[in-house]
Amino acid sequence: MSAPALQASGLYKAFKTGRSKIEVLKRVDFDAEAGALTMVMGPSGSGKSTLIASLSGLLRPDEGQVTALGQDLWSLPAGRIDRFRLEHCGFIFQGFNLFPALTALQQVATVLKYQGLDGRRAKAVAAQTLGEVGLEHRLNQRPSELSGGEKQRVAIARALAKSPRLLFADEPTSALDGENGQIVVRLLQRAAREHGAAVICVTHDHRLEAYADRVIHIDDGRIVDDVRLTPASPPAPPRPELRPATPERPRALAEA
Repeated sequence: MSAPALQASGLYKAFKTGRSKIEVLKRVDFDAEAGALTMVMGPSGSGKSTLIASLSGLLRPDEGQVTALGQDLWSLPAGRIDRFRLEHCGFIFQGFNLFPALTALQQVATVLKYQGLDGRRAKAVAAQTLGEVGLEHRLNQRPSELSGGEKQRVAIARALAKSPRLLFADEPTSALDGENGQIVVRLLQRAAREHGAAVICVTHDHRLEAYADRVIHIDDGRIVDDVRLTPASPPAPPRPELRPATPERPRALAEA
């Protein structure tokens, strides 16, 4: 059996507020496999967002170890952690985190330019990825001209365009209605099944639970339940399947 794409042991994190210390993670062990959608569920304040930040290199834990794609993440220098996130991680946040002045196409292409693609190739890959999430007709719209569901799909396209091996989603449906929430979870499921990414989704939205390969419940900084499931196969999204790789497109993004 292959090693997990992401594995953590003994994660501990506390925050000081005045004279008080709040323990947010209490020596948590965690792992996630490539090609699987892992849901981390729990109430507000349970520690789930702190967990995903510690797993992804955004927030250093006080104690514990994170091994990501075979690397001891928190032993790396800060610049190497930043490079690891750029090369291997995709992020989807509840607030979309889009640049107000950029079009949908520019939002996605900008990330690809940071990876070294020239402007023409970056735009070609960005346009194709936006098409895969159903936004080929909204390439030139800015965030103020998009619905909430469309904004989240731009954010997903931005995360998927660079073919991440690790995809982190923090409350991706909290600002969406039921229909758009279903679209988002189908795209996350596709990222795992068709792109082979290890997808870790933090949520308290129980509508998403049926689509997960695994559901981990966290409460008061501790994992209290860990269940592997046979996920539902949602209705096919109203888009064509992923297209074959082309010379202008990273192959990993087009392979099943």
